[in-house]
Amino acid sequence: MRTIILPALVVSAAVVLIAVFGAAIFIAANWAPERSVEDLRARWAPPPSTFIDVGGLKVHVRDEGPRNDDSPIVLLHGSGSSLHAWDGWADALKGERRVIRFDIVGFGLTGPSPDGLYSADRDVNLVIGVLDKLGVAHCVLGGNSLGGAIAWRTALAEPDRVDKLVLVDAGGYPSQPTSLPLGVWLMRLPLAGALLEHTLPRFLVEQGYRNIYGDPNKVTPEQIERSVDLTQRAGNRRALIDRSRQRKPGVMTDRIANLKLPTLIIWGGRDRLIPPSDAQRFHRDIAGSKLVIFDDLGHAPEEEDPARSVAAIKQFLGSEH
Repeated sequence: MRTIILPALVVSAAVVLIAVFGAAIFIAANWAPERSVEDLRARWAPPPSTFIDVGGLKVHVRDEGPRNDDSPIVLLHGSGSSLHAWDGWADALKGERRVIRFDIVGFGLTGPSPDGLYSADRDVNLVIGVLDKLGVAHCVLGGNSLGGAIAWRTALAEPDRVDKLVLVDAGGYPSQPTSLPLGVWLMRLPLAGALLEHTLPRFLVEQGYRNIYGDPNKVTPEQIERSVDLTQRAGNRRALIDRSRQRKPGVMTDRIANLKLPTLIIWGGRDRLIPPSDAQRFHRDIAGSKLVIFDDLGHAPEEEDPARSVAAIKQFLGSEH
């Protein structure tokens, strides 16, 4: 009996030692300490960036364009992203329209929720709080992915404030991705998540970015560098892990058909995170909505091809005046 158990114990011990040794090598190679807002501000929050106090959070905001715009365009980024995702749209729109964008709690330079909770209601309340702080009584509200889900939920909560809605590969329906970034998958595993809270493998960031583009070759080194830097903002990795575990697909989707406002739906035909079939569902559920699908783009048309995608919103807004 001992001759059977002893080798098994030796093999088990060897496996454990190899795993520990491998983890130690991984940590040493990818160790990435947290960075303060002050450390990151010079590069990623130069003017016109500002920080406003909303419910105890210092929210990173960019507010550009003419102040006499009676319905500013407010843009919400997706998960793991930041207000910089809208740089192309903002540059194209701010000459004629007021454009407001900010880092959602847990992302960019805004930082994590103090209590580690991330609900749909809290996301909506942050949008309302920012609008209140900036004195915005009416707006065109748009968002990509997570930001899209927050946008349509805010439109339901504040129907008298949101004049028009723009959904860009928006979250909402409980659909299944055909390709999930490796980093997102790992964050949902208890031990891997704990490891990723203190490390930041650059290859995971790059793989995640390339995964959301229809043409991965369009991803630039600056985008990867920005994502790495902002992910290291103190508390952001923990927030990303908490959000992924607290995520509740399908929240409020039974109310999407209650949306009664001009709505533009923009989608990438090569979106592997949220399938184009969801675009059709939004289009079907929101009466009178307009649908534009870019067959060659992925999950983030506003970044992958800002010129083409912003042309769609310009046409939409022009047709509504």
